[in-house]
Amino acid sequence: MSDPQAAQRQGPSRDPIPLGEDGKPMYTKKVWNKMQKKLKKEQATAARAASQGASGPQKQAAAADYTHLFGDKPVNRSQKPASGLVLTRVEELDLSLVGKEVTVRCRVESRRGKGNLCFLVLRQQYSTAQAVVSKSGTVPKPMVTFCSKISLESIVDVIAQVVAPENPVESVTQSAVELAVKKLFVVSRAQELPIQVTDCARSETVIATQKKELAEVRAKLATIADPESAEAKALEESARRLALGHVGQKLRLDNRFIDLRTPANRAIFRLQSGVCTLFREFLLQNRFTEIHSPKMIGVASEGGSEVFAVEYFDRKAYLAQSPQLYKQMAIMADFERVFEIGPVFRAENAHTHRHLTEFNGLDLEMEIKEHYHEVLDMLEGVFLYIFDGLNERFAPELAAVNAQFPFEPLVYQKPSLRLKWPEIVSLLRGAGVEMGDLDDMDTPSEKLLGKLVKAKYGVDFYLVDEFPTNIRPFYTMIKEEDPNYTNSYDFFVRGEEICSGAQRIHDYDMLCERAKAHEIPLESIAGYLDSFKYGAPMHGGGGVGMERILMLFLGLRNIRRTSLFPRDPNRLSP
Repeated sequence: MSDPQAAQRQGPSRDPIPLGEDGKPMYTKKVWNKMQKKLKKEQATAARAASQGASGPQKQAAAADYTHLFGDKPVNRSQKPASGLVLTRVEELDLSLVGKEVTVRCRVESRRGKGNLCFLVLRQQYSTAQAVVSKSGTVPKPMVTFCSKISLESIVDVIAQVVAPENPVESVTQSAVELAVKKLFVVSRAQELPIQVTDCARSETVIATQKKELAEVRAKLATIADPESAEAKALEESARRLALGHVGQKLRLDNRFIDLRTPANRAIFRLQSGVCTLFREFLLQNRFTEIHSPKMIGVASEGGSEVFAVEYFDRKAYLAQSPQLYKQMAIMADFERVFEIGPVFRAENAHTHRHLTEFNGLDLEMEIKEHYHEVLDMLEGVFLYIFDGLNERFAPELAAVNAQFPFEPLVYQKPSLRLKWPEIVSLLRGAGVEMGDLDDMDTPSEKLLGKLVKAKYGVDFYLVDEFPTNIRPFYTMIKEEDPNYTNSYDFFVRGEEICSGAQRIHDYDMLCERAKAHEIPLESIAGYLDSFKYGAPMHGGGGVGMERILMLFLGLRNIRRTSLFPRDPNRLSP
């Protein structure tokens, strides 16, 4: 039954006020009624104009409204059974559909109205198409006016005929065709945008050029004595135009749900999905079992202070720094080979381009038959499979990223380049770095090593084996022939570490000794240690940061670009 009081609240308009995504009315009753009155007035004016010279039934037909042709759709609450609506994807619009009527649901990326014409650029995912609303016997002028005023990023249903324009439409992806609009309905009307998608999608090359030109204009402006002169005003206007359209990182991340609409960002997260798919595929093909370890634990998984403590009823718990201990316990339980894709938490107060406080880890652990290089070979296989898979399966996504963030394809070889710790120390010393035999590399040294390796060996991807004992976790197996070094390794891409791993200590007494050396109370890791008391196979593994590997594969300069909603010391929302 209808609710007379609700109808009265909506005002004189028959159409209900559209609701936003938060379920609240998008407009006040006063504003909505004003919009409806204006629309009705335009429809009535068009009807009167169309009915001039007509009589009888013709006048009655002309006086009809146009709600069947255009307007705002009421909010769909699934109140009606599905009608079998068939939607054509924008990417499917091509010459094979010329002459056919299609329905597309997409966003309005841009619109331009002039006189009896309105041009719309419609966007769906990576694909765009031009739609033309032209006044005709079946398309009234109010419909052209309505389409000319649709807010950008609104979602619309467009019923149109596919036509082939005389010349290709160069500004869209579906350039061979355009849509001759017959009907158009707004499904969800966007409010005023805090940032423009077109600005967020601007190429870094264009931005760099604009910044250079802006600096030149400002430098020239500083030399003009009379700020009121025509030349000064012209330069100020040039500076204003050049400064427009650059969206900074903070503003992007504050409005991430809009920033993510750009073709490059959508491509980045399809590629991220691809990284996980390829990681999982390769390991499942090699007899691994996927596991899911707890993320709330009773002790820091790697020791140290870089942990997030949380209240857990009457005691403290910690967010897991890695699934390390649980991967190893799964091996103790005879799983033989395991992997996990899951969140990792690090309470590092690091404000860098490559650190996050929460990221996604790709981890594996496996039994070793004879030598820890079996694990090294497996990890190398994983990386090569991921790199090959991204290049072979995701060419459109790579092109979309490259269009906004130009990058050089990753150079790697098969088998991969392997260096031992003393070799990299020698390389760095040769480049002027003061470094002890057992000193750890800092970030500048890592980057320099990447340049040195690229210059000498011609590759971006390589691994370093046999790290010093003093810079590895307590559970890392020490080399018998030289206790200063371990059976551990890191993988690097473009001069930055993406994976760290090792053969683990599987002897209970040796493990306890190493934990004491690292000043870890044995009682705090008793559950982990106990798993080694009852027969422990030789094993090893490694962990990969998903966001970091994608950042470096794509040559992006900030890890926040590969994190859907980044978490760092300064950001907890959105």
